[in-house]
Amino acid sequence: MTIPTSGWRKGADTTTPPRELWAKDPFVMLLATGLGSGMLRPYSGTWGTIPALFLAWAIQRTGNDLVFIASALAVTAISVWSAGRAEPLFGHDSGRIVIDEWAGVFVCYLGLPPDAWIMIPVFVLFRILDVWKPWPTRKLESLPGGVGVTADDLMAGVYTNLAVRGVLLLVPIVRS
Repeated sequence: MTIPTSGWRKGADTTTPPRELWAKDPFVMLLATGLGSGMLRPYSGTWGTIPALFLAWAIQRTGNDLVFIASALAVTAISVWSAGRAEPLFGHDSGRIVIDEWAGVFVCYLGLPPDAWIMIPVFVLFRILDVWKPWPTRKLESLPGGVGVTADDLMAGVYTNLAVRGVLLLVPIVRS
């Protein structure tokens, strides 16, 4: 049987069928793949960003900054841990690991108003910056383990946050 290797990186276990990989550590797989969104093809990073976008926005809408910051820190910690655990199965920063996109999206929303229309520039800019990886984003990706998998997305989130703040200076805020 031929194992599809799209979305797999160097060092990944390409000899074990995906179903068996899930059986090895289903909890880690569920977290690392963003509740399975990283298994969608094509453009798994884009698919993985969508649920994170709505989750971060929903938590932000509570209006409790401490809850949002605690959630962002929790998602980041979960990303570092689960991505590090999933790497031997998928390879370093595999397209199937999308929990790092979740952490980056939370950074995108830090301190922004909770307006629904902000999801559009956050989504578009985050995906562009996550793929493009402007300096030092690509360099951060080379860090070992789950830290490297997550750090580049956190930096893309910082750049996205700053860019959306720039948009907000130019465009009057329309409250939802």
